[in-house]
Amino acid sequence: MNSTKALFLNILLVLTLPLYALDINNTFYGSVTDYLLSINGIDDNQGLTTLPVLSIPMGGRSEGLATAFAAVADDASYIEWNPAGSSMLSNTELSFYHNNWIADTKIEGLVYTQRLGNLGIGAGGKWLYLPFTEYNEFGDRASKGFYSETVAILNASYNFFSGYYFSGVSLGTNVKTAIRLVPDYSNDKGSIISGSGASQSTMAPMLDIGALSRFNFMKFYYSRERNSAVALVVKNLGFPAQGDPLPTEAVFGIAYKPIRPIQWSFDTTIPINLVNPELSEKPYWATGLSAQITDFLGMRTGLLFKSGNIRITIGSAILVDTILVDVNYTLDLLTQLQPLNRVSVGAKFNFGDQGRGERAKQVEALYLAGLEAYARGETDTAIQNWEAALKLDPHYDPAKEGLKALIGAEALSKRILEIQKIE
Repeated sequence: MNSTKALFLNILLVLTLPLYALDINNTFYGSVTDYLLSINGIDDNQGLTTLPVLSIPMGGRSEGLATAFAAVADDASYIEWNPAGSSMLSNTELSFYHNNWIADTKIEGLVYTQRLGNLGIGAGGKWLYLPFTEYNEFGDRASKGFYSETVAILNASYNFFSGYYFSGVSLGTNVKTAIRLVPDYSNDKGSIISGSGASQSTMAPMLDIGALSRFNFMKFYYSRERNSAVALVVKNLGFPAQGDPLPTEAVFGIAYKPIRPIQWSFDTTIPINLVNPELSEKPYWATGLSAQITDFLGMRTGLLFKSGNIRITIGSAILVDTILVDVNYTLDLLTQLQPLNRVSVGAKFNFGDQGRGERAKQVEALYLAGLEAYARGETDTAIQNWEAALKLDPHYDPAKEGLKALIGAEALSKRILEIQKIE
């Protein structure tokens, strides 16, 4: 099956899953929802924060994993869940997202990210909008326009202590500004109140701070990649917007890949009401599972378990040349199953790794050439090769170790000769 056919079948599968789900009768559906709510309960403090656009995913792989992405952070959607991800990305990426969220609510997203050695940078934004239409008591349209929330994001991160054996610790931050725009609305007589929308509109600057580290743990396959990761993130740190707190959260995440095609992730989140901590929402968690079926096809699913709001996602990604197409369907168990709502589509353009892969091959070749020269007793050639490898990659520890051992051996030989001359 070629990639074009696989793409068509994959999108068809995700889009038709909700149609099959519609066959579930309302009694059964309600019973499942009631059961899940009885386990997790209702959170009386839910809904007290403002700017919900900050909590709704744009789409992409992170949404397919039910947002259990803080420790995964391996594509452009890191910008929403862990700002430290940019300095550990493999490639330069440009991603577009469209999320058909609820009813007429849509979300558009755009992210560009690039890595320069140990420095990662990125910029992006998302726009939530829905029609705002008001009718008077006679059924005539009184006001119209769009209610919208927009977030602009600038990202930077740096990977400290990176080397051959240790991938380092990445620290990153997002500088964000969220803007809410409300159209003017009418009074009891149906007359538009000038400036009424502006009085409800607002702008809120804020910060995200994140940390990420990758390492090997219980790894059952051979690869240079690290199979485990941990992350710590604090999101939406800022002052209240018109007296309402931002959805500030502290997140701890882990990710683990026991075998090459399978990855599991888990995030636990603690909401923090900075205006009144006693009114903070209950902690919640999310977990995701992804599988790379073939080189061009990946599947993922996830569960977000939050008081009063259980969210299930299923999604997939198809690689066509250098373009990755993401399709996700999200089911919120507090809403009705709908075939078109909660479907997001994303397209990611891969602009390559700026020669990092080819440079890594050259470093590996120089190191191996140095080993061969050392085995033949050609120490000068070995030193030249290992020094050349370190010029290309100063963090290539095997070449450092080879030089250290060789220089140490030569120093020891000279010392022995000096002692023999004295005698």
